[in-house]
Amino acid sequence: MAKFFIIALTVMLVMQGYVSWHVWRVLPFSIPVKVIIILLMLVALACMVMQFQSDTMSLRVATAIYEIGNSWLIIMFYLLLIFLVLDIGRAIHLVPATWLKDNAITSITITGVLLVALVAGNIHYHNKVRQEIHLTTNKQLERPLKIVMLSDLHAGYHNRRAEVGRWVDMVNAERPDMVLIAGDIIDGHMRPLLEQGTCEEFKRLEAPVIACLGNHEYITGIDKSIDWINKSGIGLLRDDTLSIGNVTIIGRDDRSNYTRKSVKQLVQGIDTTHYTILLDHQPYHLEEAEQNGIDLQLSGHTHRGQIWPLSLVVKAMYECAYGQWKRGKTDYYVSSGMGIWGGKFRIGTDSEYAVITVNNP
Repeated sequence: MAKFFIIALTVMLVMQGYVSWHVWRVLPFSIPVKVIIILLMLVALACMVMQFQSDTMSLRVATAIYEIGNSWLIIMFYLLLIFLVLDIGRAIHLVPATWLKDNAITSITITGVLLVALVAGNIHYHNKVRQEIHLTTNKQLERPLKIVMLSDLHAGYHNRRAEVGRWVDMVNAERPDMVLIAGDIIDGHMRPLLEQGTCEEFKRLEAPVIACLGNHEYITGIDKSIDWINKSGIGLLRDDTLSIGNVTIIGRDDRSNYTRKSVKQLVQGIDTTHYTILLDHQPYHLEEAEQNGIDLQLSGHTHRGQIWPLSLVVKAMYECAYGQWKRGKTDYYVSSGMGIWGGKFRIGTDSEYAVITVNNP
């Protein structure tokens, strides 16, 4: 973990240096004004680093540091892309050098584009999208099955109790037969959940709630995470199964656990006449569900990249990075997530919940 932190910090410093140098050159201001702007950028970077010590601060300060630091990560990423494109354009003689030095038009254009993208992205993040999915099965159901599927809630410093409560109200309004959560309920810190009493919101869910673990439960601390999830009234399946009527739900442990069971091991002994749903947080090796007779696999983790163009990178990484998929007789849904990690911006992607109805033909 320490090695990963050092590498990540080094990358952040290189990005910050590159962006800061370009900001210094392009802004048409006096040196004192430029110094103030660069110092503000350094404060934002410091917030990114300080969030790892946020549990030692007051809740209000820790929340502000989290929001500032992670928002700056997105802003810096887009500034990096913009300046890289301009540098490449200059190198191939498409962009005049004057565009990048003391240029008011360039500065206003970049600022305007960023403001529009970030404000729209923040508004879009708060506008949760309802994805309606209809599936059929030849396995006999007692009645049509209605599922609300959630993933990647990332409850914590930035998705706080009031926000989680709003999501709970949206789920209850659907009147589902069950709520299935495909991991990453917790963002990375227990403290805000405990101090805000966020578990009380999950207890208001009016349908049975079943979840699997995600990688962020491991980042938070697996024992602490499991204890809090259990206290929240969520039925946690960790390499385990649960039958509700003639529906069997399999909750697979996250791949952070290198000794977790295979799908083949998990299906041993289950009633194959039941409609079988697999919760597996990270959508790797989708062929395993198909090969072992799973009817429906629900996953999250990818966030669909959260922001463009990272959505294109994520799409190239997975067989299915987002949405509905089909392999043989197995249906899949990979959600982009109800919550979010990092800055609260959705640019080219949605924050969503899926309402899945399963019927006999």
